[in-house]
Amino acid sequence: MKAVVFRRHGGSDTLSYEEMPMPQAGPQDVLIRVKACALNHLDIWIRQGSPAYAVSFPHVGGSDVSGIVEQVGEQVNGIAVGTPVFVSPGISCWNCEFCLAGRDNLCRTYHLLGARVHGGYAEYVTVPFRNVLPIPENITFEQAAAFPLVSVTVSHMLFALADLRHGETVLVMGAGSGVGMMAVQLAKLAGARVITTVGSADKIPKAVVLGADAVIDHSKETVSKRVKLLTEGRGVDVVIEHIGPEVWASCVESLAKGGRLITCGATTGGEVTLDLRHVFSRQLTIKGSYMGTRAELVKAAELIGQKRVIAAIERTFPLQDAREAQELMASRRFFGKIVLVC
Repeated sequence: MKAVVFRRHGGSDTLSYEEMPMPQAGPQDVLIRVKACALNHLDIWIRQGSPAYAVSFPHVGGSDVSGIVEQVGEQVNGIAVGTPVFVSPGISCWNCEFCLAGRDNLCRTYHLLGARVHGGYAEYVTVPFRNVLPIPENITFEQAAAFPLVSVTVSHMLFALADLRHGETVLVMGAGSGVGMMAVQLAKLAGARVITTVGSADKIPKAVVLGADAVIDHSKETVSKRVKLLTEGRGVDVVIEHIGPEVWASCVESLAKGGRLITCGATTGGEVTLDLRHVFSRQLTIKGSYMGTRAELVKAAELIGQKRVIAAIERTFPLQDAREAQELMASRRFFGKIVLVC
């Protein structure tokens, strides 16, 4: 089969479109003929090299996959060859106390497709049968690949960790990102007032279409100052953050008393400064979030299928152009998801 691989850590020039052995489905696996694979910043972090994501070479990235079932393992029941499916990107054991309690993203062996194991930058991929879910009706393979990782992440952040309530105000950092795009929609659907940020004027109307009540162009305005104006000095109840040190101070400053900041990423670095006096005097809550549960993904898929939430796609690329696709992602000149198609 054809796949996009890298044989060392480094820049986008390490990506190579070449022949790779066809993956073999084990007894409890499903072989999928990949139709679409969405990009995530995780793909770039793994390619560049991260202690949190040790991989062996050559490696095939890509966590968000949709396609057609090509083959099922001998112990797999209920999944038919030819079925259009999408993949739950988080792989867990389903035997530990966390998995049995429905908290599978806390599983001791939890890992992501395209991280510890080969992913969807290929014509075929194998996954455990429990990670295969039917594509909601009336959506394309591209849309089916564009929502899983970001939707399960945002659902967990907003509802399991932030405990978002109807009528509260949410600040979503970076509406043009996958997480931001999904957070604006899910927060609005839950009855929140949504303030979000973008990096250029052309992204403002796109954020409004998704449901944002107010959009701040952070290239022209100080986010925390504008938030205070928009909230009459009060601040926001919840901040959804995935960027890191570049925005951290503004995020903390934007919180109201008793506010909750949920972070799931560090696209601008991993170290921030924090004045603990602000945390305890304003009774702030700061939580880290990683992915979400299978139940949260199933619910998000229902919303996608009902068209109550959309997976905005900036552009699709042929699989062989993965290098160009990753360069577009790194540039930040996009809104929504970037998707590879086979």
